[in-house]
Amino acid sequence: MNSSRRVLPSNSGISIHMSISRASFPINMSEGSIIFMAIQQLEIVLAKTPGFCISPFNHLEFSNMTEFKGILEEIINELRMMLDFLKDKEWRVRDRLSYLLADFVAMARRSVHLTTFGNDNDIFCPHLATIRDWLRETKKRAMEFAVGEGVSRPQRVGEVGIVVGLEKDVELLVDKVILNDRPDFIVSSIKGMIGAGMTTLARQVYNHPDVIANFKPRLWITLSSYTSVNEVLVELIRQVLEQMGSQSFPEVLHQYPELPDVVIMHHPPQDSFSTGFIQLSHERDNEILTSLLSDILKGLTYFLVLDNIPKEVQLELIKKGLQCGEGNGSRLLLTSCHRSNFEIFYTHEVKSLDSDKSWQLFSKTFDKFTSEENKFSKELERKGREMLKKCWGLPLAIVNVARDKARQRLAGMKLEELFDSIDLSETLKLLEPMYHKLDEELKPCFLYMSFFKENAIMREEKLQHIWALRGIKRQRVATYMVDEFIHYQLQPCTYILASESIIEIVHDFRLFFEVKRCRINPLLHMLSIKIAEKELGFQKLRNNENGIPSQSPLHRVVQCRREKHHYSTNQDKCLVSLIFHGGGGYLDNASSSYWKSFELLSILDMEDFGVKTLSQTIGTLIELRYLGLRNNYIQEIPHSFGGLEKLEILDIALNFMVEVPDIINEMGSLRHLYMSDVIFRKALKVDALQNLETLTHISIYDWTYAVSSLEKMSSLYKLGIEEIDENSDTSKLFASLATLKSFEIFNMRGFRFKSMQCLDEIGVLDRLRKLRLDGRLARLPSAIESLRLLSYLVLVNTCLDEDPMQVLPKMSRLKVIKLRNAYIGREMVIEKQSFPSLDILRINELWNLRDVRVESGGMRYLKELEIKNCPHLENLPEQICYMRYLRKLKMVTTKHIATKIRNSGLISDIVEVDISP
Repeated sequence: MNSSRRVLPSNSGISIHMSISRASFPINMSEGSIIFMAIQQLEIVLAKTPGFCISPFNHLEFSNMTEFKGILEEIINELRMMLDFLKDKEWRVRDRLSYLLADFVAMARRSVHLTTFGNDNDIFCPHLATIRDWLRETKKRAMEFAVGEGVSRPQRVGEVGIVVGLEKDVELLVDKVILNDRPDFIVSSIKGMIGAGMTTLARQVYNHPDVIANFKPRLWITLSSYTSVNEVLVELIRQVLEQMGSQSFPEVLHQYPELPDVVIMHHPPQDSFSTGFIQLSHERDNEILTSLLSDILKGLTYFLVLDNIPKEVQLELIKKGLQCGEGNGSRLLLTSCHRSNFEIFYTHEVKSLDSDKSWQLFSKTFDKFTSEENKFSKELERKGREMLKKCWGLPLAIVNVARDKARQRLAGMKLEELFDSIDLSETLKLLEPMYHKLDEELKPCFLYMSFFKENAIMREEKLQHIWALRGIKRQRVATYMVDEFIHYQLQPCTYILASESIIEIVHDFRLFFEVKRCRINPLLHMLSIKIAEKELGFQKLRNNENGIPSQSPLHRVVQCRREKHHYSTNQDKCLVSLIFHGGGGYLDNASSSYWKSFELLSILDMEDFGVKTLSQTIGTLIELRYLGLRNNYIQEIPHSFGGLEKLEILDIALNFMVEVPDIINEMGSLRHLYMSDVIFRKALKVDALQNLETLTHISIYDWTYAVSSLEKMSSLYKLGIEEIDENSDTSKLFASLATLKSFEIFNMRGFRFKSMQCLDEIGVLDRLRKLRLDGRLARLPSAIESLRLLSYLVLVNTCLDEDPMQVLPKMSRLKVIKLRNAYIGREMVIEKQSFPSLDILRINELWNLRDVRVESGGMRYLKELEIKNCPHLENLPEQICYMRYLRKLKMVTTKHIATKIRNSGLISDIVEVDISP
């Protein structure tokens, strides 16, 4: 009998000794017995855990042993509640729950293993908190399923419905992903928002003749939120044996004497979960089923689709059973709204349908439900297409609208009246579960997107500022499992929402968890408004609408046109957020009493509103914390704004030559200040803003150099300096910046068309992670190699004579390089084994470039390549054929060069190729 002895780290001042059998959970035990034994063993751990101890891993979730004990007590409580739940259920109900119980039992075992048999770090590690959450989620699913909510059993591939406009997507996935010549076990995914047609696309790939000819078996499982890992394993085994025959199964079965519940049956009972010749009864062990699946798949070249994967289902055990396909060319295709934790070869993101495809889908669905082929006049088709614009290319919405219109037609509505209106309420009902499945911390993030314009491009930093002011953390710890180990990443909420297909990232070639700019589908935007009206006290006024008079809104969006507005202050005293959309002369006749009514206002946003003058009264809004004035026609900031002592975010960027009085120094609470082309009446004393985190952009002549003052700016991490020319003392600038302890992101912008001075002293900024140089440079400083943490480099309008790729190869951490009008030479050389970490290379407007030469092993891990407006670059480097990780190529060039590149044979293995024209 094996045992394990646990000793806490010596610096904890205590030790715990435990001796618990590894054979504590016999295979033939019932679920209840295993849960009960897990409770007993965890209680032993709890009893021997001291009440207080400082954790050596205090940067993680547990800071002391008291917190560890609290998590452990919660796990024990979850296990006890499940036991009590099972005691109250009849055997038939427990029989229905057997699959989910198997997952619950697996997590119970895992919790015991972590606290008794793991390494010394496990007892402090937040793995247990994640297991606690999984136990809660599985218990919740079991309780809902026990009363008949939801469908648990995984579904097989369904019938092919109406398919429109997927030919290119299918061709790409089949030719470049599924049938490529790599012998590896490849996992790819289809991702998109709910209702985007992911299952339809996967079904087209699954039924493609070439896929049928090259893979046996082909397996399909559609999951739901109630599907267990155990159930998926059983269904996979069943499908394999049905397709391959069961004659070899007895030989495999003999290897599993510890699995008495797998028996050969020639006439299985009708209520059994059978595979024709075999029955898998209801006492199953996930580990054993995984091993069995692996054994029966050995030597087979299979294609598996796991469709509609919910984020609740942990697929790590399933992955273990599938990796026997390594070297056989087997393929796994996932479809989900969520980013997968698998190592993904390629993710295909489903896009919205264009106008033509939307109309085709509507017409075919309408014909199907009216059981006739309908002919629409050109005028009716025009009206129909105009109506469908409100579906925003979402197949789910288009099909629902087509069904609704078909019912109206069958009820006797004239064709001429059919497209006069549209009802999207049913679509919003179908989208609403997406909101309810969000983590509680992310739901407010979704609702505050109602503040933005429909289909607007949202800046990540603005989203994060609004969330922060409403008490929402901009980052969350995301957990995922790889090879049975739980991993943690600190991820921005914007990235998590993009991972769950709530928002779409609208810029190409993104790095790490970078979002920068994003968009929310207008139908989801409608949903956010609908729910925010109920849960946030949100109100949207259009033109002269007065909203809901019976309520006092907390947040208001005013949608304006050119009409004058009649102002009312009856419901304004409770407002904490006021956002203006549109423009015109809406604020021209706003009196001082109008602004004074907003006593509690903390967010005022007039971005892109066409504002020319600002009321002095705004300076009396002493609770204001966010003031957005970006992209207007403002010429002067009122002196009264100096009274905004609680202001944390001030955005006056993109107001050309705006004059700012000597007031910024009075805003001691400022954390983020966005400016460009600003005229200060007096020099800005930036050192007075000790809470500042972001400052972009400030003239180099307004910067301070007093080290004693700069040391107080301990939070500044992003800085933009402009108006740099050959007379600027950059050495002095860099020396002052080196004192900033949190400084990581630096944008340098030259003065108009003048050259910047040499930047040889930039090496002192060794904490930089992102650097953007915008302006003419005689040469790239060799000291840039000293920026050992730099991962992101942008060179714009530098017009270098020397090849920048010859200066940068020793920067081993560079992930992204962007060059726009950065180099005037004819040849670019990437040296042998250089840029080992480079993921993204963007080349734009290198007008003289004739040749890019990549030596052996250069940029070997490159994933994305973009080349635009390089009219003399007629060939791609031959080494591109050996870049195994290159997935995307985007190119804008001449028609002649585009044809030459397509016919070169160099890009045949790149999955996503976009060459224009």
